[in-house]
Amino acid sequence: MKTHLPTQDKLAQVSHEPGVYLMKDAAGHVIYVGKARDLRKRLASYFKSAGQLDRKVGILVDKISDFDTIITRTEKEALILESNLIKRHRPRYNVVLKDDKRYPSLRIDLNDKYPNFSIVRKIGKDKALYFGPFASAHAVRETLRTINKTFKLRKCKARDFKTRTRPCLHCQMDGCLAPCCLDVDPDVYGEQVNEAIMFLKGRTPDLIRKVKKQMESCAREQQFERAARLRDKVFSLERTIEKQIAVTTDFKDRDVFAIARSAEGSVVTVMSVRSGFLTGTRHYSFTETLSTADEMMAAFIRQYYDRHPFIPDELLVSIVPADAELTAEWLGNFKKRKVKILRPKRGEKAQLVAVAIHNAENELSSLIASRSAEMDLLLRLRKKLKMKRLPERIECFDNSNISGTQAVAAMVVFENARAKTSFYRKYRIKTASEHDDYAYMEEVLNRRFGKGEAAKPYPDLLMVDGGKGQLNIALAVTGALNLAHEFDIIGIAKKDEKKGESRDKIFKPGRANPLNFGRDEDLLLFLQRIRDEAHRFAISFHRKRRQKISLQSELDTIPGIGKKRKAALLQHFKSVKNIRAADADDISALPGFNRVVADSILKALGSRNRN
Repeated sequence: MKTHLPTQDKLAQVSHEPGVYLMKDAAGHVIYVGKARDLRKRLASYFKSAGQLDRKVGILVDKISDFDTIITRTEKEALILESNLIKRHRPRYNVVLKDDKRYPSLRIDLNDKYPNFSIVRKIGKDKALYFGPFASAHAVRETLRTINKTFKLRKCKARDFKTRTRPCLHCQMDGCLAPCCLDVDPDVYGEQVNEAIMFLKGRTPDLIRKVKKQMESCAREQQFERAARLRDKVFSLERTIEKQIAVTTDFKDRDVFAIARSAEGSVVTVMSVRSGFLTGTRHYSFTETLSTADEMMAAFIRQYYDRHPFIPDELLVSIVPADAELTAEWLGNFKKRKVKILRPKRGEKAQLVAVAIHNAENELSSLIASRSAEMDLLLRLRKKLKMKRLPERIECFDNSNISGTQAVAAMVVFENARAKTSFYRKYRIKTASEHDDYAYMEEVLNRRFGKGEAAKPYPDLLMVDGGKGQLNIALAVTGALNLAHEFDIIGIAKKDEKKGESRDKIFKPGRANPLNFGRDEDLLLFLQRIRDEAHRFAISFHRKRRQKISLQSELDTIPGIGKKRKAALLQHFKSVKNIRAADADDISALPGFNRVVADSILKALGSRNRN
């Protein structure tokens, strides 16, 4: 282990007050953020002799070149600051919860006259209500389908209110009250919204009892048609509740957290219980965290509820988090009421925690098995391609253009056989001439690797989409940059069915014929998957550029429309199609617009549309 003399000298100047510390590597990047009641004491624990440190901590200390400290007045302030700094820097060795964009939620804005539910993947900081996140897109769609069928809320968008003249098919099928066209009492509609919210909050048994009372009342008053509709609603709700699993008899809301750890990684399982029913289970995996189990639990809970709008009164945990009282107080400040963090020893709650632990352990086993399979694939790929080292990082480049116009390129990155979307890069071709794929590839590779030290990390394997021509371009560029021995290079070309080829071809430098994969077809499929991802990414970038230019060209030719007005139109209406469908009042209501400008815009777009 290397010595840290500069760090040791700096350590002697650190205060004994509470605060936050930031560990930095040689490049100045923050690799770990922590808080402490006594900063000097906590930092001193890292800089012991090699034999006194935990193996994982030793890995971190080896990479520390410097550290910064921020003093706070209280430990609670340190906790809040630590959470904010982790979100800002996303350090490699901290517990960093991935963005929940991949988990869909339901959103409803009660400020609308006739609110409706929509599926979103990002919880915004607005006054709307959010429910979720759901474990999968299928789960959220099924939930929304049940809501639409049971509560008959509108399915159309707000802008449809201005253009629709008669009810749509949903209304004809008795699946919508059609407030877009019909005179629907907002109070009646609001009652349906409130019932839907009760359903999403897990209060289905209460809702069933409420609807049954309404049904019996209508029956007594001989309102048989309304009573029949309420009966159908009860049946629908009862069928829904039959599919849910009752896990507690006290019918309370709570979340259950369990951690499973091993040398290969950690998994946190979250089980959501609403009104005694299990409504969802999600797993979060972490690989390089250096936190202890209790620190990991505390950090995870804080990050989890920092982005989730609903905090139950009670959290059940498999391990008491570090600073449990402080974390509970922090959650209570958000919820505006007391939150309990408990580790139950017996009874229903203990059984619930045991189930969560079992799920976490199963998920961890699956994760380890998956990584083992991925490692085996990479080992076999290295052997097949006769590479200098294991292809832990693979980069693939592809170009996209239409007849040489608006040429772009894209780079995708796979690490340990998995796509790393945060490392993807887009390139707009700047200097190469049109209709020259070789020149496109040459420009992009020079831009990627011609930055000296800034170009690192280098890939272990560089893939270019194309045959021998693109491969030779890659070899020429890397040779000119003195990178010929830094990594391996291959080209991947599509099969030529006219020549009777049944597989895509992999070309290596110094080899005339493509590689024969024989029984190792899964390796070829893996390389094809990387190439297809690069192709998809490049095409999507090219399509967006063409759409943007098309939008700009249509609006740029309209008199009186400058950059600010064009940006305002696109920000509000999203597309030229929506602008055409708008009326003059909608456009003139925008800041910086008037009726004369609005009329000229619609006239220009309308005449163009007729042509």
